[in-house]
Amino acid sequence: MAEIDVNNKEVELKVKPQSNQFDEVGVNPFNAPVPGESLTASPDTPTAWERPPEFTDQEDAMRAVYMELTEQTTLRKLINIISEGVALDEIAQVILYKGYRSGKFNPDMVLLLAEPTIYLLISIADYADIKDYVLYEGEQEDDPDTQIPGDDVTPINMDEDDEVVEEKNEPTEEVLGESLLAKVKQELPSKVEAAVEVKEEVKE
Repeated sequence: MAEIDVNNKEVELKVKPQSNQFDEVGVNPFNAPVPGESLTASPDTPTAWERPPEFTDQEDAMRAVYMELTEQTTLRKLINIISEGVALDEIAQVILYKGYRSGKFNPDMVLLLAEPTIYLLISIADYADIKDYVLYEGEQEDDPDTQIPGDDVTPINMDEDDEVVEEKNEPTEEVLGESLLAKVKQELPSKVEAAVEVKEEVKE
């Protein structure tokens, strides 16, 4: 509050604080690390992502992701998230970023694991009978008439009356590896079924 004299009259000015984006979300922009602060940390106690990663082989890393996602508690939560419409690519990003933060993967391995992780999530959605899962944000807004088809797309013969069967995005040995693909086909259906049954019992 300030006071000024205008024509020998005292006038009070009330300064109204303006809200900003930080106030709206309750974040203090100054409560953050000082630039270069990480360089002052002791090299004897590095953070997890500053150490050599736990996994350097892609198949071993993907197997670890599979074991983590198919744990029953995690699997139930994952099925709920997928059924609520959260995009699979966003779920994969969270999973792999968590692995990077905990020192399991380096950034290069995260990029290598992105595709097989999304295929694994697709398999979970299919086995959980979730037909309307979202592959990526904005998928529903894409106009198929404006998309350029890939080289592997087979032209449709309009003269034939046979129904066009939509192909599923099933993982392949090239994506998941031979051993993990066998686990996905043999173990995953029963694990997902058990998780769905528990989910239904909780609802009741």
